[in-house]
This record gives sequence, structure tokens and C-alpha cells, in this order.
Amino acid sequence: MTLTTIHGTNHGAKTLVRVRPRGFCAGVVRAVDIVELALEAYGNPVYVHHEIVHNRYVVNQLRRRGAIFVETIEEVPVGSVLVFSAHGVPPKVRVEAKERQLRVVDATCPLVTKVHLEALKFAREGRTLILIGHRDHQEIVGTSGEAPDRTIIVGNVEEVDQLVVPDPAKLAFLTQTTLSLYDTQEIVARLRQRFPAIVGPASDDICYATQNRQEAVEALTHEVELILVVGSANSSNSNRLVEVAIRAGVASRLIEDANDIDASWLDGVKTLGLTAGASAPEILVEQVSQRLSSFGFTNHRDLDLIREDVRFTLPPELAARQGAR
Repeated sequence: MTLTTIHGTNHGAKTLVRVRPRGFCAGVVRAVDIVELALEAYGNPVYVHHEIVHNRYVVNQLRRRGAIFVETIEEVPVGSVLVFSAHGVPPKVRVEAKERQLRVVDATCPLVTKVHLEALKFAREGRTLILIGHRDHQEIVGTSGEAPDRTIIVGNVEEVDQLVVPDPAKLAFLTQTTLSLYDTQEIVARLRQRFPAIVGPASDDICYATQNRQEAVEALTHEVELILVVGSANSSNSNRLVEVAIRAGVASRLIEDANDIDASWLDGVKTLGLTAGASAPEILVEQVSQRLSSFGFTNHRDLDLIREDVRFTLPPELAARQGAR
């Protein structure tokens, strides 16, 4: 762990502690790169199935460059270029894209693809799949689509208690990659208690970036009185960061950008924490930091906790173009 002072210390000023890791994860970097490279390779327009990542700023920036975001395959003209978002899609969407003769570029996060493959494996074994996550989240829609007749979605311990399954001896569980570590452990423990024969994935489905950012916020709660999380309201992992802080006894607020800061939140606060969800770009963190300086938080410190060096490869049709940049 390292603690770096960015600005000279002013003993009369208030302190902003910015924790790392924060912001873009490897899957988001890859997804955004894919859309940008597809625009360069194929020209405008490039269609994107749902938001490429759950961040309004990122989506608007790509929209300005020529990306068109759609909710259904029917909205995409026959023969066009279509990018699947980082959250993944159910198999039926892939079939629809093929029927429309679309040129598909897949930006599904490799860690989400791993969960899809696990779902297929368990389904082939004849197991009923208990999928832990948020029912309407795009990632859950995609994963549950791999074996819809064999999948039951649960979001909390209470839903586990109400489960009725065809065969308790033939069960498996998987999780959404962006969940709260604490909540997921609680749900898995209850599943194992109710169904001792249930099996799970060989390794944890919650992605490295989600875990790292939650652990960083947990550490940050020992340093500050309030934590601001930069992220969009529909970003699962960003909302979980707020919950981690509150569970640890520190007030926390989710903000889209610097304009969302309410000065009343800062009354009496001397030490303020700042982080960002895995789909929030660093430029928003910088803008928030600048606005907070105007409220007197001029002592800025970076709390560096976990080094991230994960990189994901691009689809082969775009990898060569990245190298030529």
C-alpha cells in the first residue's frame, strides 16, 4: 500500500483521499476499444447492442463518434456491423444477428464469457442452475439465456429460502460478475445449507475488478467520513461500492459526474473519499476532484492499494488495427 500526496499540504484545508484501484477495468477498456476500432475499420455507423458499458459519459462519447445504440436486433439494418456489449447476450440474439446477416464484433467481457461456458457445462450435466444476480441486468439476461429452461434467478437470501427445485441432488450455482462479495457469500452459504449437494464454479465468478474495488472502498472507510462513488445509476458494480461503504458505517453517495455533488453532503466533513466504478472513466474523477477543490478539499492524496495489470486480447479482426495505431 502506498499513500501519495499530490498537492502540498495546507493544514487549514480539507482532505480528499482518492483510492486506487478505481475506474475502468480490463473488460471495459477492451469493450470501448472495440467500438472505437470498429468505427475506424468499418466507418459510420457501427451499431451496438445495448449500452457498451453502463456509463452515460462513455456512451455519449461513442455516440458522437458514430456509434448507434439499439435495444433489439430488428433495429439494425441488414448487413450492418453490430457490436455486442461487454455484458454479453443470450444465444437467441446471436441467432437473430446471423439471420440479419450482420457483421458481429463481440465485446463481451471474457470473464462474462467464462460464466456462460460454466452455465452450458452445468446444463449439459443435467443440473438445474441457480443464477445469483439482478434479474433485469443485461449480464443476467445473457447468462440465463444459455439454459433458460434450467435456470432459476435469485437475488437475496429470502429468495433462496423460497426455492423449490426439481432435484436437490442435481443443482449448480453461478453468479453475476459485479455483485457484492458480502451478499454473494451470504447467498452461497444459504444455498449450501439448504442444498448440500449443490456444486459451483471452479473459481469465483465475481470479477477481479469488482473484488478489488470493493476491498479498496472497505480500506478507504477507515480513512474518511464520506465516500463519493463516480458511476452511473444503472452500473451494478458502482452501486455495490456505495453499499460496501454504508455497510462499513461510512456515508456514501453515487454521482454521475461533478454536477451531481450536493454541497450539503459536505457540511462538517473534513476528510472525503473518492472512487469510481469499473465503467467510469478517469476524466470524470478528475472533474469531480476539481469541483471538490472549490468546496475546500484542496489536500489531495492517492491511496494506492492493489496493482492491476490485467489485459484482455481484442477480437482478431481488430487486433491488427490496434497495433497499427
